[in-house]
Amino acid sequence: MQTDHATSAVSAGHPPAPPAEPGPDALRAGLGELVAATGRVRQALETVVTGRPDLVRVTVAVLLAGGHLLVEDVPGVGKTTLAKALARSIDCRVGRVQFTPDLLPSDLTGVNIYRSTSGEFEFRPGPVFNNVVIGDEINRASPKTQSALLECMEEGQTTIDGTTYTLPRPFLVVATQNPVEMEGTYPLPEAQRDRFMARLAVGYPDNAAEMTMLDAQQSADPFAHLEPVTTAEAMTRYTAWTRAVHAAPAVKQYIIDLAVGTRDHAGLRLGASPRASLQLLRVAKAHAAMAGRQHVLPDDVQALAVPVLAHRLILSTESRLAGVSATEVVQDIVERTAIPAGPGTVGSVARRPAAGRLADPSR
Repeated sequence: MQTDHATSAVSAGHPPAPPAEPGPDALRAGLGELVAATGRVRQALETVVTGRPDLVRVTVAVLLAGGHLLVEDVPGVGKTTLAKALARSIDCRVGRVQFTPDLLPSDLTGVNIYRSTSGEFEFRPGPVFNNVVIGDEINRASPKTQSALLECMEEGQTTIDGTTYTLPRPFLVVATQNPVEMEGTYPLPEAQRDRFMARLAVGYPDNAAEMTMLDAQQSADPFAHLEPVTTAEAMTRYTAWTRAVHAAPAVKQYIIDLAVGTRDHAGLRLGASPRASLQLLRVAKAHAAMAGRQHVLPDDVQALAVPVLAHRLILSTESRLAGVSATEVVQDIVERTAIPAGPGTVGSVARRPAAGRLADPSR
């Protein structure tokens, strides 16, 4: 367990209200700053994570939307590298936790320590009291320890011995996990997976990207020249701007249709929750803002449907035996769901999400 920056004073009480959303004129004026800042973050990540601009784009969209990110794949493909690069690109407090079977919930949230000199208990905050928390191999810890993050991720607070402590803002959990069929892993509970806005699979690089990596990193630390390109305060402001991006009723209905499609699909035992619909809308707004638009297109929803929805679904027994993946089910639903047409959706072109690149790594 590691904390990269000293933790400041911890306050008890309810989390502070987020910054107010700007009006249309203020959003229009600030979009240029937002696009420039997120562009710098993407460039910083791409210096470390080579050959995966699609992965970087979704990662930054989740950051901008104020969500949490789950990165799943086999060991050695760059999951932790992506998480560390994202944390280093922002000037903020960073905490890192290496999840192990003997990790306790208090190792994450903190613990009250009795001081005999004063006769009082002193609260020692854990690594969740940072802006960015890197949870390495989260599914190697027991379900009890994994569940310690539930309140933190959903409400921006944690309760210890009856006292509720606020977490800093912004608060982002970037967790990595290995496939569940590997030794020493515990599958994440459904409630835990549902709190991650998106799940990504890094995948193996292509030949050119792997050659670039070998040339660039054979004698140099890939993080040596990675400097912060924005601040935590700026990201909090951009997140508020992002939520002011307009989504037409037809686009919102499209999101609902996709969610309902997962609930009614014969190949699924559990479909997407209302939280999934809300998070898909939020990250679609972030995707639109990164493109400099004040309105969401169905394209934004389609581009993010797989990473936002697939990890929340539970396949039926028949689908698992047939070798069908949750990614394929989401792609099938996207293909079969009618594209909305109307005010606020002009310019959208229906397309199928790219298979494999952001796919569900488990089949």
